[in-house]
Amino acid sequence: MRDGFFRVAACVPPVKVADTAANARGIIDMLRRLDEQGVELAVFPELCVTGYTCGDLFHNEVLLRHAAEAVDLIASSTRDLKIHAVIGAPLLFRNSIYNCAVVIGGGAEKLTIPKTYLPNYNEFYERRLWTPGIIGRDAESQVPVCTNKLFSVNGVQVGIEICEDLWVPIPPSTHAAMEGAKVICNLSASPDHIGKYQYLRNLVAQQSARCICGYVYASAGFGESSTDLVFDGKGLIAENGNILGELPRWQGVPDCVIRDIDIELISRDRLHMGTFKECADREHHYNYPEVHQINLDMAELLDPESGDEVRERIKNMLHRVDDNETSPQAGRMQLLRFVNPHPFVPHDDAANESRCEEIIQIQTAGLAQRLSATGCKCLVVGISGGLDSTLALLVATRAFDRLKLDRKGIIGITMPGFGTTGRTHTNALTLMESLGVTSREINIGDAVIQHFHDIGHDINVHDVTYENSQARERTQILMDVANQEGGMVLGTGDLSELALGWATYNGDHMSMYAVNSSIPKTLVRFLVRWFAFHAENSDMAEALVDIIDTPVSPELLPPEKDGSIAQKTEDLVGPYELHDFFLYQLIRYGFPPRRVFRLALQAFWYQHLDGRYHNKGSMDVGKYPPQVILKWMRVFYRRFFTQQFKRSCMPDGPKVGSVCLSPRGDWRMPSDASASIWLSEIDAIADELAQEAGNS
Repeated sequence: MRDGFFRVAACVPPVKVADTAANARGIIDMLRRLDEQGVELAVFPELCVTGYTCGDLFHNEVLLRHAAEAVDLIASSTRDLKIHAVIGAPLLFRNSIYNCAVVIGGGAEKLTIPKTYLPNYNEFYERRLWTPGIIGRDAESQVPVCTNKLFSVNGVQVGIEICEDLWVPIPPSTHAAMEGAKVICNLSASPDHIGKYQYLRNLVAQQSARCICGYVYASAGFGESSTDLVFDGKGLIAENGNILGELPRWQGVPDCVIRDIDIELISRDRLHMGTFKECADREHHYNYPEVHQINLDMAELLDPESGDEVRERIKNMLHRVDDNETSPQAGRMQLLRFVNPHPFVPHDDAANESRCEEIIQIQTAGLAQRLSATGCKCLVVGISGGLDSTLALLVATRAFDRLKLDRKGIIGITMPGFGTTGRTHTNALTLMESLGVTSREINIGDAVIQHFHDIGHDINVHDVTYENSQARERTQILMDVANQEGGMVLGTGDLSELALGWATYNGDHMSMYAVNSSIPKTLVRFLVRWFAFHAENSDMAEALVDIIDTPVSPELLPPEKDGSIAQKTEDLVGPYELHDFFLYQLIRYGFPPRRVFRLALQAFWYQHLDGRYHNKGSMDVGKYPPQVILKWMRVFYRRFFTQQFKRSCMPDGPKVGSVCLSPRGDWRMPSDASASIWLSEIDAIADELAQEAGNS
């Protein structure tokens, strides 16, 4: 520390998952460069020695042993350096495995801090791998292994927490600050999704303000596995509520942000704010009394003389079985709040630009990482002239541009079949030409006819065999061309199709990487519209606009006599905007059908007495009456449950928003689960509607 300033760095090093030797080299190189710049303390991401995304490999003795050797190597490299560092590594200790921050400096390991709070929700399953932090001591190495230790660097007291520790109501950093820590380090491997970074940024700033301290946050970046998640390389340094510096996200290269924290100013502010010491003294000396949960049955508190009628009314209110609560008429009563009919789509005009860019960045980063990890320089994409394949192709060009690869390595293949129309075929060719990718056309007609002959199927019978044979033929072509070219197949299917199972199993259901797997159809349309606004040329813009206006269709049935699309998906399975709404309420919140129905009525149907829709953001005023909403709700729930088997073996793809159906991420559901209790609730609502109509 010089003149009261303490120089720190938040570091995002290179990562190769499970390659501890390569990771150690990257960390050592970074430490040497930082030491030359006078950095006193460097903070690295959670589990940076191994990579955060090793999964069950953490329970493999080989990885643990090599991780320990890598930590020793990194520690010994600091023998001739002035810098101290905090690195993330797994630790096998007392028959348990811990996710740890290891303090190194002067050629040795000084302290090991295990992670205290292990998230086990959404995409996180850390309790499967780790044991929560403990207090103890490794008798063999004499290195403290504990959760309640501070350490000192050049006279500055430093505390540590790891990722989720910051997100809990009382973070370990709060106690560390009250015990004297003036700098807090947070080692993280926080994957990104929409809106998360701004929330995290505010959280870091607020915690540094609440604790009157410096806060150094380093999170995993490019190189982590993109199986289901994408890591953007967050690096933040805050001081008493102010962000001093932050790393640009999505760089794809190792980097650090370096700042000087004013320790004297922090000391002065703590001295000036007398309540800080007061709180610290109270926490240290005062034991909180045990707090008991008190559950009161209001009915039991009634005056016995109030009568059975009043008692029954209150019971009914408590159990939400009052007629005014459960009837469809109640569901149509206006809620005094906005219900977004398109919860996946940005509805704030001011934020649309940044939100779209962020979504595309996540998709691009995931695909770029997969290409980089595999060394693949060729992508094969089926281009139908529809929304999903269009978005996948646009993201593919972005990923290739980021990796400085020739777009000609993207092979777009249009595969006309029995239902292909001139409109979609033309748009597919125009789009590929305008983007400068390699364009190929392979007609599947003869191959499918031969297949029908082989299996004895009548070509005039337009059943599921007729349709799926075409989808599987297209997938076979894509896979074989990928083999031929040394590339991989980019999947185009979206989140809405996964929810409904609207994909041919082992047909368009399968790919090597599914870039749209957490993008619902409503958002796909929105993103393609954004790309049209930012089109590289007029031909591209015109094609995108027409693709947006084209009815969604797999084009597996012959077109109408006038050449128009005969098979319109939304006529068969229902409007995607309704299904996306149902999906969001079910997966994001776990709401029952009755509540989902009420919210859908508010979002899509309810009108004021003056005939004007009260929600300004809606583009679908009065579009879906109650009976229509119920009809498609039934379809949604039935298909959602029966089609889980397709999601159980879905390809890798990046998580973009708060809803994801990957079995390796947010959603684990048995394929044999019955939908009967959900469908029975929908049937009950339908019966109530019918009764109400009969009484009117």
